[in-house]
Amino acid sequence: MTFRTAEEAKTANVAKMGDELGEIYSALWQDVAVLHFDWHEYVELFGTKPARIDLMNAAASHFFRLVQDRLWETTLLHLARLTDPAESMGKGSGRTNLTIRALSGLIDDAPLKDRLAKLADEAVKLTEFARDWRNRHIAHRDLKLALEQATTPLAEASREDVKKALSAIAAVLNEAATHYTDSQTAFEHVAGPLGGAVSLLYVLGIGERAKEERGKRLRAGIQTAEDLVIHDV
Repeated sequence: MTFRTAEEAKTANVAKMGDELGEIYSALWQDVAVLHFDWHEYVELFGTKPARIDLMNAAASHFFRLVQDRLWETTLLHLARLTDPAESMGKGSGRTNLTIRALSGLIDDAPLKDRLAKLADEAVKLTEFARDWRNRHIAHRDLKLALEQATTPLAEASREDVKKALSAIAAVLNEAATHYTDSQTAFEHVAGPLGGAVSLLYVLGIGERAKEERGKRLRAGIQTAEDLVIHDV
């Protein structure tokens, strides 16, 4: 397996795709990889097994609910951003966006251009739920929703919806990569490094077990010197 820095990968992509396409593809690749990593951490914490939920609730339920909500909203915001139009709407805005919808417009090869456009359209369709959340709850607050008045509810959104959206976005990049570099990226198999969610859960588990044992000793009237120490955190 070969490991390359982001700059090395960008240089290789530019050499095979040309300057503009290579640079934009490389930036999108990094963005999509980060999104998959963040989602992996979310799933490790909140979508793997009930015992982890129980552990987090026992350790710091309010904090982890905050983490859960923010990671969820950040993921939906990221999905919407990656599938936004290549150019922002509005007279004279002149602002372009880093989005998978920009790729097809940079390609002269007609069959590839058509395939990328269709794949991007599919990704846009599968991220409509995220756009609704972004537009009416995350980036903006719909007044009727905020006041719990009668209105169209937020689009249904689940972990399965996110998974499908991620796959659709990755498919666009992998179609371009297959054509130009004869390679693909298995974004869905991204793994968290040391220091990620699982590392935190291990420490929480040790701490909760130690707290439980300490409670048993105190209830039995047995104390150790360590039990009386107030640790500075």
